[in-house]
This record gives sequence, C-alpha cells and structure tokens, in this order.
Amino acid sequence: MTRSVEATGRNIEQAIENALFELKAPREDVDIKILSEGGLFKKAKVVVSIAEDAIDKYEKKEKQDKEEKKENSLQQTILSKVENKETKVLKEKKEKILEDKQEEQKKEINEDVEEKHFDEKKERPSCVEFVNGLVDAYGKTAQISELEEDDVKKIMLEGEELGDLIGYRGESLFALSYLMSSICKRENKKVVLDICGYREKREEALKKLAYRMASKVIKSGRFAKLEPMDASERRIIHLALQDNDKVTTMSKGTEPKRYLIIFPREYKD
Repeated sequence: MTRSVEATGRNIEQAIENALFELKAPREDVDIKILSEGGLFKKAKVVVSIAEDAIDKYEKKEKQDKEEKKENSLQQTILSKVENKETKVLKEKKEKILEDKQEEQKKEINEDVEEKHFDEKKERPSCVEFVNGLVDAYGKTAQISELEEDDVKKIMLEGEELGDLIGYRGESLFALSYLMSSICKRENKKVVLDICGYREKREEALKKLAYRMASKVIKSGRFAKLEPMDASERRIIHLALQDNDKVTTMSKGTEPKRYLIIFPREYKD
C-alpha cells in the first residue's frame, strides 16, 4: 500500500489534489507537508501521507477490495436461489391443482393460483429464515436474534469471522439488509440487518470523524469535504455537530455520491 506521495502543481491546492488522486484518499485521512509554495516559474510541491489513525482502514480496504468481486457474486447467487425457489414452489402448486381439477374449473383455479402468487404472507420467507439461509450459503456459524427499538426491528447476527458479510464500511451489510427487506415478509416496522454490532460501531466512528474534522476546520478556517455517504450516515454527522457553534454542515451532490461539507461559521475564502 502506498502511504506517501510527493506531487507538484500550479499551486499548493492543485498539488494536494494531484497527490490525493494518486493516493485515492480523501483530505480528512491524510497529513500534508508543503515543500514549496511555487511561484511564477516554479511549481508548488507537497508531500501527502496517510495519517497514522487512518492506516489500518486503508490496509483493510486493500484486502477487502480483493474479496469484493467474490462477495458480489455470492450475493447474486443467494438472490437467484431465493427467487428460483419461490418460482419453483408456485409452479409446482399450480401444476398439481390443474391436474386434480376438471377442465371447466381451470379459469377459477388459475385466478386462485395467481392470487397466491402475490400473497406475501404465505410465499415470502421471514427475515430470520432469510438470514439463516444467508449464513448457510456462506458456510458460517452464527447466532441470530431479534431486537425491537421504537419503530425499527433489528435482525442481529453474532459469530466469528463474519467480516466478509459486513464488507468495507458496511457495503455488503447494507446490501444484504436491503435484499432482506425486499425479499422477506412485510413487517409493520422497518427491518434492518446488523452483524456483530457494526451499525453502533460505525455510528461511533462517524461521530469521532465529525469531531476530528470539525477541529481541523476550526483551526484552518477552511471547509472540509467528506467522502460520499448514504443518508443515514450523513445524518449522524449532522446531528453530531448540530450544537457546535463554530462549524456548520451541508450535504451536496446527488445519490449515490451525495457527500457532506463541514464549514467554519466564519469561512475564509
């Protein structure tokens, strides 16, 4: 993993952006050393290094990127198996009914089978059944429990070596949670999947990021742009800094690349 890059540009800002592009890292995860501010006939030069508190994250990302294709393929396989199973069950029921009834009853039977096809309560698996199948498909051993908090129902998964189900920054977890909500029986509450308490840990990490970046913004007097996040993660940053009278936050861009900017109250251009 490349931890440090020396780059040049027409000015310091361009040199920094060139280094960040090569490192594939956002500004909040790096330390910047200015070697030359440049001039009329001289380019600016900087050294940009991955910050010590962010090195572990990039080492993990390097490893997880290699497994990403495998994870995506497995998710598609799981979805295909679940959909194929549902289709097969419906087809078998329809064929059996058609064989047992007389020809003049076919229209009525077809309408009944069609109605059953859309009866989610009878045909769709429960969230726990889905997660059980998910664990089996991955060849894992885990404990599954349910937790209800206000208007949210959590399907909790605990066990060893479940990191590949979480993925980099929870990408696999969020995808599986969405898949579960789409396939399973409808609930009166919002249902989410959580693995090894990742969501709570991620919330704490985002709060720490918010406080650390706010501190940088206050010291520098300049804004900080964070990486794209989903709406729930941006909301955590907003709430963490809403009572800070020295900075303000704003979301910009379009999904799925919508990002958040932290501004000082008195911005220096």
